[in-house]
Formats: sequence, structure tokens, C-alpha cells
Amino acid sequence: MTRLTTEASGVFVIAVTPFHPDGRIDMESCDRMVDFYLGAGATGLTVLGMMGEAPKLTVEESRDVVARILARVKGRVPVVVGVSAPGFAQIDVMTKMVMDMGAAGVMVAPPGNLRTDDQIVNYYNQVAELIGDVPFVLQDFPLATGVQISPKVIAKIVNDLPTCVCLKHEDWPGLEKITYLRCDGVLNKRISILCGNGGVFLPEEMARGADGAMTGFAYPEMMASVVEYYNKGEIERGQDIFNAYLPLARFEQQPGMGLAIRKYTLAKRGIIAHDTLRRPGAPLSALCRDEVDALILRQEKRLMELN
Repeated sequence: MTRLTTEASGVFVIAVTPFHPDGRIDMESCDRMVDFYLGAGATGLTVLGMMGEAPKLTVEESRDVVARILARVKGRVPVVVGVSAPGFAQIDVMTKMVMDMGAAGVMVAPPGNLRTDDQIVNYYNQVAELIGDVPFVLQDFPLATGVQISPKVIAKIVNDLPTCVCLKHEDWPGLEKITYLRCDGVLNKRISILCGNGGVFLPEEMARGADGAMTGFAYPEMMASVVEYYNKGEIERGQDIFNAYLPLARFEQQPGMGLAIRKYTLAKRGIIAHDTLRRPGAPLSALCRDEVDALILRQEKRLMELN
């Protein structure tokens, strides 16, 4: 079993969870989705993230989704599983379950009741003790969690805990965190930094020293191209491709409806069969669907001009 390491790079796509219209998990769409993500250039997958509707799944459903995706991936790329939960009992159960199935590591976000630096450090110390030698991703997403983690606190967690191998940087945009963590002498080991927010800051994040993205977008090939061209030194080409997709990426980042937009676009592309969100959640209005369709047409026109 390949485990997540500090060398993780490229694009770890946050996978959506496909549902049938009646709310059942659509396993066939899971298979198509995995094939699509890998074909689009994903170097890893992240399952049961916040945009994967993880809180809406039972433990048994979570197990089944992870098992299906791991079976389809067949070890071709590492798969990280989100195990964030209010209590340690569920984190412990989920971590053991997914690692036994072949996951590469887990992702843990801080619970919303943490307020001080000491509380945050103590929490991740307890997480590391709980999960043992399992590598984990520290998810820094204050917009969703309400927990503000300073760069110095992140550095302390990384330096103190060998199993913290990756930071999912998802501050808004918080670029100074990347700069600080990449300064000489701040960390006692190099850590992978993969960024979120639908990729809308990806060129700036790469310029600051990020290794790629760990996020979702209905066109993950954009993120893979940006990372590839940046690493080859063809920054202007990467920026041109990014700009072609930016209107849709930005539209998809709207709070409260971003996942519905993403699922609608993935269904329109034939990757998942339905754009269903499990309740609570509602499909897009006809007006919003028209907006997405118009953005896709404009995007395709720009890409044709670039080629």
C-alpha cells in the first residue's frame, strides 16, 4: 500500500459523491468519475471531503464509497480520505477502516470549537497519537471551520508531528502562509502544500511555493495544466489556460451553491449521471443553469482561440 508522503504534488481532486435522484449512492457514476479524474491528470484523489457531502453519509455508506473508489483506482494514485468528525471515536473508526482498505492517508480539519493556539496544537497532538503512524493532511479551511490557524501554529504542528505530511491550504487566499512555511529554517522537514478554493488562486499559490492543488472543480484538467506548465517554467501558458476557465471556476465558488454548480457541470459532461445533492440540498434554478451553460460556451471559445 502506497502511503502519502511529504512529496505529494500535482492535483489531488476532491471527489464528489454521486447520488441517484432518490438519494441512493450511484456507484456506477463513481467508476466513471474515477476514470475521468485520472484521465484529466489527477495525481491523487481525496474522498469524503467537505464538498463530497461526507456529513450526509452513514459510516456504512462512507465505507462503501471508499471501497468502490479504491477498487477502481487500483493503486494507480494515492487516495486520501477525509475523516474529520466532532469526536475522536469516529475519527478512530474511520481511519482504521479506510487504511485497512488501502487508503494512502487521512485528512483532518479542526473542530469549530477551537479558539486558541494551544487548543489547536493540543488537538492535533491528540489526533496524531490516536491514529498512530498513519500520515495525515492538516486541512486549514477557516472559511468553513471558523478556526484560524496562524502560520507559526502550522509550523509547530508540522515540526512536532512526523505524520503530518501535507497541508491543505485553503485560507482565503492566505498566500502569506505559503511564503512563511517555505522560508528557510521555519520547518524541520519539507511538507507538501496542496491548495484548495476550487483552484481560483492556483497560479499565485504555485508562485509562492505550493506543490499543486487538493480541491474540486468541474474541469480538473485546468488545474493539472496550470501545475504542469508552471513546473516546466511555461508560466504564461499556464496563466492563459487558467484565465480561460476562471469565470466558471469563480462562479462555482459561490458559498451555498458551489457544489450544485459543480455537480450540474459534471452531469452535463456525462461524468456523473445526475446532479443530485443529498438533502439538505437543492438543485440549481433554471436561471443558474443557463448561466453555467453560457460560461461553458465562453470557456470553450477561449480554449479554441488558445489552441
